[in-house]
Order: sequence, then C-alpha cells, then structure tokens
Amino acid sequence: MKFTKEYVDTSSSARAGTIITAHGEIKTPIFMPVGTIGSVKGIHIKELHEDIKAQIILGNTYHLYLRPGAGILEQAGGLHKFNGWHKPILTDSGGYQVYSLSANRKLNEEGVVFRSHIDGSKHTFTPENVMDIQRKIGADIMMAFDECTPFPCDYTYAQNSMKLTHKWLDRCIQQFDNTECPYGYEQNLFPIVQGSVYNDLRKQSAEYIASKKANGYAIGGLSVGEPIETMYELTDLVCQYLPEESPRYLMGVGTPANILECISLGVDMFDCVMPTRNGRNGMLFTSEGIINIKNEKWKDDFSAIDPNGSSFVDGFYSKAYLRHLFVAGEMLGPMIGSIHNLAFYLWLVGEARNKIISGEFSNWKTVMVQRLQNRL
Repeated sequence: MKFTKEYVDTSSSARAGTIITAHGEIKTPIFMPVGTIGSVKGIHIKELHEDIKAQIILGNTYHLYLRPGAGILEQAGGLHKFNGWHKPILTDSGGYQVYSLSANRKLNEEGVVFRSHIDGSKHTFTPENVMDIQRKIGADIMMAFDECTPFPCDYTYAQNSMKLTHKWLDRCIQQFDNTECPYGYEQNLFPIVQGSVYNDLRKQSAEYIASKKANGYAIGGLSVGEPIETMYELTDLVCQYLPEESPRYLMGVGTPANILECISLGVDMFDCVMPTRNGRNGMLFTSEGIINIKNEKWKDDFSAIDPNGSSFVDGFYSKAYLRHLFVAGEMLGPMIGSIHNLAFYLWLVGEARNKIISGEFSNWKTVMVQRLQNRL
C-alpha cells in the first residue's frame, strides 16, 4: 500500500492525498460506507459504484466470522468475490463488538471469550485468530485486535486496557508477518490508538503505535459518549504524534460536521453507520442542514431533497414523494433515504478535498459546519 500526501491546507492540518491498494485507489479525505456483514444495508453494489461513488467499504470481522463464516468466504475466494465489490475493503477487527457486547464476554490477556448474539454459542477471539480471519476475508486493510474502552471509565482501567491493546498489537503484527494473503495480493495492518479520554495515555499510545511503522494508523475509542469537544481535543493530540506520511483513520465518526472538523485536524479516513441508520428512519443530511422527512411540512414540497444536487436521487424524487413513501411504510423510502445520505457524505468529503486543493478549505469548513447543523 502507498499513501501520497498531495496537498495540505495552509491554515489547518487538513490534507488531500491518494491511497493505492491492491484493489484500487482511494482519494482522501474519504468516507467509507459500513457493510457490516458484507453488504451496506439496503444498498446494491451497483448503487455503491455508480450512484454513491464509494471508493472503499467496510466489513466487520465479528459479524462475518459468525455469518457466513470465514470458511465460506475462503471457499468463495474472499469477500470481494463473495459480494461482488471489486474496490478496496477495510475490516474492523471485532474490538468494538467486544466493547458493545460486554454482558456476553470475558476478557483476559489471551483474548476474549464471547457468546454469539445469534444463537448464544461460545467463541474465542485472540490477536492471532483475528488476523487469520481477516486474511480469509481478504480485506485490503486489516485492523489490529484492540479493546475499546467504555465512557466513562477510570484512569486505571483505561491504562490497563491500553497496555493490553499494545500487547495484542505486538501479537497481531507477529501473526500478520508470519502469514500471507490466501488470494495472492497485498494486505495491510493498521494499529489502533487507545487511551480513553486521558491525554497522557493517548500520547503514550500514539507514540507506541507510531513506532510500529505501519502503512496506516487508526484512532479508536472515541465517539462512544464523550463530549464532542473532548473528541476533537484528543483527535488533534493524537494526530500530532502519528506519522505525517501515513493515512489516519478515525473510527466510527460521525456527523457531517464532525467529519469536517476532524479533517481540519489531519484525519484522512472515516466510517459511521449514521448515514444509513438515520436514512432508514427518515433523517436526511443535506448541504443546507438536516431534514426529518416524516414531518408534515414536507407533504406538499415538490423540490429536490438537496438544492445543491449532491445525490443522484434529487433528480428523481421530491421531498413530498419521499415523505409519502415513509408515511405509507413503503420500503423504497428507507432505501432512498440511505442512498441519499451516503451520496451526500461522499459528496461532502469530495468537496472538502476540492477545497483543500484550491486553498479554500478553512473558510468553507467554517461556513459549512454551521449550515450542516441546521434543523430544517
């Protein structure tokens, strides 16, 4: 994998670059639609390619391990061949699921024993088998196995968790180095910075992670309930210690305004379930602000969803029609909402890239952050 930093905003830390992987190029900054179980919920692969113009999608190791199973994916030739997506794929290691399923798991230095949310069966994740599973999935970018700390958590817990994440990382690297992609192309391992909301722990973790000289780095354990200002402060801090010449991935973030603010701090890659989850429930993100399409005020509004035309659906569907679909319980409504939101997110990071290149990013970002938070 190769990352080229092509432009830097002179009044912030925003960067525009290109990541080259075995399955194609990724222009940064980039948003990655979440395809947890090998599909972006409610979206065809063709729509991801042609309408949303996604450049990379996510899969989740925990969910893909349970269904359809690593063996099935290996028989298929990897997730790319299984689901028909031929551009890059990033896989989360399952560390976030370890966090979110805390009632159904036991964690120790060796790894995590957990019960499936599907049938209650018992399973074990270790740094080694998580690397092996991601090898079989065939991700272009594999995430190290980590523990995502809850918020709030006390300093001692956060420190011990960070140390455990670092020990697991060393084991991940060893297993990664001792194995190969079963499909004959290059895969890449990204370590994850942890440390909860404690500045000194975040600094320690970022320095430790940076010392591994990986092809890219992730910032985890944020957007889990901490104040937004804290997330920005810690993201800024961590980016100061991660290498300039490698991509930085802020995991699980976030709203359109969050993404623009964190681009300005030096982050290159983002993912979040928000655009599809909110889209399924009638909350639409636009360049003018946020729309609850179920509100009665839209019932006779025949204008496009977004006046700036950031989504392909604008040319076909009015606000009034989309509201009708939601009110009537027609499944097309959530599908259009999801497609629109994903297309908007990709448009937004594309515009951010254009503004970085033209030298207008900081002023544009200031205006857009305020506008994006309007409730229409």
